[in-house]
Amino acid sequence: MFLEFINFLTQFDSGFNVLQYLTLRAILAMLMSLFTVLALGRLFINQLQQYQIAQIIRHDGPESHLSKAGTPTMGGILILFSFISSVLVWGNLHNVYLWIVVVVALVFGAIGFTDDYLKISKKSANGLSAKQKYLAQSFSAIAIALWIVSNTEQAISTDLLIPFFKDLTVPLGAIGLVVLSYFVIVGSSNAVNLTDGLDGLAIMPTVLIAGALAIFAYIGSNYHFAEYLNMPFMPIASEMVVVCAALVGAGLGFLWFNTYPAEVFMGDVGSLALGAILAVIAIVIRQEILLFIMGGIFVAETLSVLIQVTWYKRTKKRIFLMAPLHHHFEKKGMSEPKIIVRFWMVTLILVLISLASIKIR
Repeated sequence: MFLEFINFLTQFDSGFNVLQYLTLRAILAMLMSLFTVLALGRLFINQLQQYQIAQIIRHDGPESHLSKAGTPTMGGILILFSFISSVLVWGNLHNVYLWIVVVVALVFGAIGFTDDYLKISKKSANGLSAKQKYLAQSFSAIAIALWIVSNTEQAISTDLLIPFFKDLTVPLGAIGLVVLSYFVIVGSSNAVNLTDGLDGLAIMPTVLIAGALAIFAYIGSNYHFAEYLNMPFMPIASEMVVVCAALVGAGLGFLWFNTYPAEVFMGDVGSLALGAILAVIAIVIRQEILLFIMGGIFVAETLSVLIQVTWYKRTKKRIFLMAPLHHHFEKKGMSEPKIIVRFWMVTLILVLISLASIKIR
């Protein structure tokens, strides 16, 4: 949106061209989303409290969580509002992948909103059934995957990049990319959702991963950097830098209010959308495997649930004291802040390892 205005201003002074630079737009996008959340956060939380939009706490969870009953939830609405607004202002609206990310944020945010609304209206920890949520996510993921593949004007590669290896790729073809995209989107969305169980636990890894994806997007969209680092040149991925920066800003702004002890929770409206957004960005810049590595905490949380459920059905015994994994550590007596910070540290290490793949090829 703003680029169109800049193009108009350059007719009068060429100095306005500086505002078209990708790095500057990314910085401005991050600052805008950050300060939007900070400026509206207190007012938004007060409105949630006024309308009694509060978190429903499971009684079978850790006892320490019972004190969180009544904490405002659905803060993900504020994250998505600031994120989308910033992207539309500072992004190039002629880039189709920018619009795909925006649609993903809205669609998966709507699924999460419905789930949160049902929980609040029924005053129950149960919103959409697992089947309803999965079907909604699956239908949306398939539609998005087909949209990505059918885009021929700004087409992306259908090869799967293998990190840490020079010139090693796996040809997937259009159908293979649709299948991969489906699993990445649905898996990432649910993984972030499962991780969002402690104050700030999910949002900081999201910020760290988004920051790393911005670096990969910038390198891939710059011919000289891509050639020097032996990475595929993907000019259409440039706007993902702005998208990632806006996500980093919105996430940091939300963390201001979500850090322990949290004043607001993001709810499913935030967690389902954030996971799907990260997935689509990774797909566009062809870094699905690195998303899996960087999101190791999300993966571990998801696997802990799958292992727990599968093992209990077979043996009626539990491997973990409670799933997802962060609850297991709570049951073992570890304090919530310690679990959160350690999970952040693990994510930072995994992000740094992934960034090292830029040179280790």
